[in-house]
Amino acid sequence: MRGRSSSVGLVLLWFCSLMIGGAAGLRICSYNIQKFNKNKAANYRVMHTLTKIVSRCDICVLQDVVDPKLEAVKVLVASLNRYDEHHYEYLSSQSLGKASDDLEQYVFIYRTHLVKRLDQHQYEGKAFVRPPFAVHFSCNKTDIKKFVLVPLHTDPDHAVQEIDWLYDVFEEVSAKWNNTNVMFLGDFHAGCAYVTRDDKKNIRLFTNSNFSWLIGDREDTTVTDLTNCPYDRIVVHGQSFLQGIRPDSANVFNFGKEFRLRQAKVLLLSEHYPIEVRLKGSAPLLQAAPLLVLFSAIIRFFLPAL
Repeated sequence: MRGRSSSVGLVLLWFCSLMIGGAAGLRICSYNIQKFNKNKAANYRVMHTLTKIVSRCDICVLQDVVDPKLEAVKVLVASLNRYDEHHYEYLSSQSLGKASDDLEQYVFIYRTHLVKRLDQHQYEGKAFVRPPFAVHFSCNKTDIKKFVLVPLHTDPDHAVQEIDWLYDVFEEVSAKWNNTNVMFLGDFHAGCAYVTRDDKKNIRLFTNSNFSWLIGDREDTTVTDLTNCPYDRIVVHGQSFLQGIRPDSANVFNFGKEFRLRQAKVLLLSEHYPIEVRLKGSAPLLQAAPLLVLFSAIIRFFLPAL
């Protein structure tokens, strides 16, 4: 009887872990890694820390990648694929910018068993310094099955105008893919002297109530003690998308504190911290309906012996 009781306990433990895993959702991250190139990728300590940061994310959007041959990106993805059991792939924009000596890329790194890349689109309207690069994803493990991620690294001197233009980007990509579940994320320079309280009245993503800013004005996304600014932001469109996000999951990830690193070590990666948010997982009971039948049969088998 003790053996059968132990077996039932193990089955219960397995089933509970399955249910919890089904509800875990999807973590989406954004990080201005600041001039990420092959020289930075050659620093073992930097890459070890960066691998730990990105491995927490199901989708991570990197900005300020200066790697036209994708040598540094490939090193990072190879490190991630060695780090744990998940398999990662990447998608990069072309090099973007107004001057040949100031070009950078947007890079998406994602877990292939969780999300599927449906399509991509390089925005060409307006005069962004680094135009947004939108990607349409699907995930069958979240409440929101299809969504669009749009990163932007603004030019600080034109931050107000570029953030406002994201409304035009929204109209274009939502029409292109017939999907209004759009998330904007990245280093917007959306605070301190670059975007003031008075500036908000000129930004449609602030004045239009359909957009929700998940990283608030009081957050500090910068590393040094000299700044206390909410530069990096996550903005979502629509109530349905907002309801598909886990409450209070939008955060600044202070990896210096988490990994017990001195500020000087953190600054080797960037002057910014990563930001993140989690989508709700699909209802696990509905996902596991066939398993519930099996589970019920197992319980009926063991119950008489308990």
